Amino acid sequence: MPLRVYLVDDEPLAVERLERLLGEEPSVAIVGRTTDPAAALEFLGRESVDALFLDIQMPGMTGFDLLARLRQQPAVIFTTAYDEYALQAFQVNSIDYLLKPIDPAQLRRALGKLERFGGGAKPDWMRQPELRTFLEGLAATLRSPASGYPERIASRVGERIQVADLASVTHFVAQEKLTYAVVDGRRHSVDHTIAELERKLDPKRFVRIHRAILVNLDWVDHVNSRFGGQMAVCLKDAARSQLPVARDRVRALKERLEL
Repeated sequence: MPLRVYLVDDEPLAVERLERLLGEEPSVAIVGRTTDPAAALEFLGRESVDALFLDIQMPGMTGFDLLARLRQQPAVIFTTAYDEYALQAFQVNSIDYLLKPIDPAQLRRALGKLERFGGGAKPDWMRQPELRTFLEGLAATLRSPASGYPERIASRVGERIQVADLASVTHFVAQEKLTYAVVDGRRHSVDHTIAELERKLDPKRFVRIHRAILVNLDWVDHVNSRFGGQMAVCLKDAARSQLPVARDRVRALKERLEL
């Protein structure tokens, strides 16, 4: 019998990628997917599943919050972008997780673990008597001001995951259905859309200036006004990059830069 799994992630792109990867695994049957943790809570309250692939940082309800509200706990593999606080909690408590963007080989290893936990067995962290209290504590840690916005972002380079400090990212750009973080003039593919990055990153630092560009204000040197009212942002990077500002973004950028 295939493993019955359910997918929860607030990023549509991440859900689609995971669904595509799992669709290639004959040992898995996807019984549902959602980007809304409240919808997941309702589904899991009436349906049983063998395993849950669950994002951590979601608006309104973290993955730990969701688990704490379930009457019955399925086996769980967390999916997360690089977050030092979450990873510290996982490592201390031996919690299984997949780092986004998810690697097919890592996913197969995780599925192998799930199959070994078949027959109702659970990993140690899920068998402690005060599981609900434990989950509520982890959720509170993620909600605390100390965690703030992410400070790093993961990028996949072949079989290797590279982690970049967001402070070094001059801007993000979308091109041909892919999104790139630009560091020292080099592009690094990331598993997020520009819209998702705009929601997740610190709005005091990252501002969307174009439908395909999110700029790090710390790297802005000056702004050029062009003929016809067009505007370009000039960066402090070695290439002195110039990024176009969409007309409908000019006003918001000027307000942020107090121009």
